[in-house]
Amino acid sequence: MPGSVAAVALTVQKFGGTSVADSERIRAVADHVARARRSGDDVVVVVSAMGKTTDSLIRLAEDVSSVRPGRELDMLLTTGERVSCALVCMALAELGVAAASFTGSQAGILTDTDHTKAKILEIRPDRVRQALAEGVVPVVAGFQGVSTARDVTTLGRGGSDTTAVALAAALGADHCEIYTDVSGVFSADPRLVPSARRLRKISFEEMLEIAATGGKVLALRSVEYARNHHVTIHVRSSFTWEPGTIVTAEDPMLEQAVVSAVTSDISEVKLTVAGVPDRPGVAAALFRGLAERNVNVDMIVQNTSLDGSATDISFTVPKSDLAVAIELTEELAPDLGAKSVLVDETVAQVSIIGAGMKTHPGVTATMFEVLAKEEINIEMISTSPIRLSCVIEAAAADRAVRALHSAFNLDGEP
Repeated sequence: MPGSVAAVALTVQKFGGTSVADSERIRAVADHVARARRSGDDVVVVVSAMGKTTDSLIRLAEDVSSVRPGRELDMLLTTGERVSCALVCMALAELGVAAASFTGSQAGILTDTDHTKAKILEIRPDRVRQALAEGVVPVVAGFQGVSTARDVTTLGRGGSDTTAVALAAALGADHCEIYTDVSGVFSADPRLVPSARRLRKISFEEMLEIAATGGKVLALRSVEYARNHHVTIHVRSSFTWEPGTIVTAEDPMLEQAVVSAVTSDISEVKLTVAGVPDRPGVAAALFRGLAERNVNVDMIVQNTSLDGSATDISFTVPKSDLAVAIELTEELAPDLGAKSVLVDETVAQVSIIGAGMKTHPGVTATMFEVLAKEEINIEMISTSPIRLSCVIEAAAADRAVRALHSAFNLDGEP
């Protein structure tokens, strides 16, 4: 219509640690934000800590003390993102773009009281909205918030992704762009499989499975939040700025790929509670105890007792939870009647993911045949409608990924 004014789009842009790793990268980010702003769009920026800053701060804490209270660790770790957002604002000022930095607390990110892995309860982005209304680019420190007890909290690894998605949902943003050091989501880790293809579009469900089984492009909780709040994510590279991968709701009208991606994960360990009496309630007591200690259990296998006397229960947990899991299982072993607790840290999980697996028989057989041909033994198996995972020897994980990637015709462009 003549004389009408085009609506201003709002974009949330998140930049990871490699994207703001040094002064040159920060200036490149500022230039990109400035270009988006000058095109007429409103922009909210979310940044991670520079490079390996968070890892360095964790090592510093470990050097200082073996006792690291969660509240104080959060206070320490949140300094990394505060440095990044202040520097990005300065770089934008150099380009003539008004910008203001906000901590998670100032941005209105309210969390629970679970330090080092807090969950977002509510977003109250009043100050962010005010900045946008005044023509200022808000630059928000990712990975952090403030608890209901008014303490600084962190959201766990990958928390800046969650910050960006949560802000996009709360602000009703038109776009949520996650910038990283890769140009999108790939059918496998391109460092492991050079022929891996970039996926132009992928469903929330597939992305959840990829994130949960070793894919490191997006944090699992950010994808969950995006799915639950209907936030489409665009994963892009901050080094090439080319279009990347769209993560969105599944289109029921489109034919889905049988297998979209192959992943591997060496961050888990297998525990076996051996010689447990085969009676009701034993597994419940074991896994209730683990849940109460916030240990996240992934795969579970219970061997069938042939004579009805004793059985073994094996399960996998993140290596970060290993000490707690061992302590608890050994503590419960006498009450459970278990003979021993065995630990195997030399395992890996290899998975295939694809929305088309729901309607295509034979995928399981193909995976098992490929692993058998490679002489790779399967120790545990877990499935969902769009995922099949196997626990194997860690030393064989890379070989398994490459073989499966080729077997499901994922090499090169589709």
